[in-house]
Amino acid sequence: MSDLKREETQMGMGKLIVLTGPSGVGKGTLLRSLMERHPELYLSISATTRSPRLGEVEGKDYYFLSRSAFERMIANGEFLEWAEFAGNLYGTPRTAVEEQIRRGQWVIVEIELEGARLIRKAFPEALRIFILPPSLVELEYRIRSRGTETEDAIARRLHRAEVEINAATEFDIQIINDDFEKALDRIETVLFATAMC
Repeated sequence: MSDLKREETQMGMGKLIVLTGPSGVGKGTLLRSLMERHPELYLSISATTRSPRLGEVEGKDYYFLSRSAFERMIANGEFLEWAEFAGNLYGTPRTAVEEQIRRGQWVIVEIELEGARLIRKAFPEALRIFILPPSLVELEYRIRSRGTETEDAIARRLHRAEVEINAATEFDIQIINDDFEKALDRIETVLFATAMC
């Protein structure tokens, strides 16, 4: 059987994959590369009240919402999970995720710790992956290198990162993003190995 056919066979049943880790750990970069290698995966687009960063595109990176629009969606039960982080709201729109899983798609959700915990309650069978930094020093360097954060925001993110790192053992798999290619290969291995279970 060809690799493509094997992958199609493995992906016949819908599945939810939760990717979590502290801000600045490289989740987004790993995820973009994974999606380039495996365009058959479905990426859930989160909604947020934060302002777009340079180069981010509405409907591709996030749905950028006003706080009032986001709060209306919360009130209407339109999020699978939502959380407030660093003064902004983030959430996973429920309908698209549930619809894609029903269609047999593998859906990847990239979210913060609190959201991942909420999803565990709704989807206990989800595969949950936690991305770790090599160290807090390296994480601080990565956050500062973005050049998008105030000192106060950096301090909040680093404090939050310590809390999140302490929760890594709650997840099915922990992967250290020290060497980018190795981390990406490990995610791939984990995903497609679980398909055979």
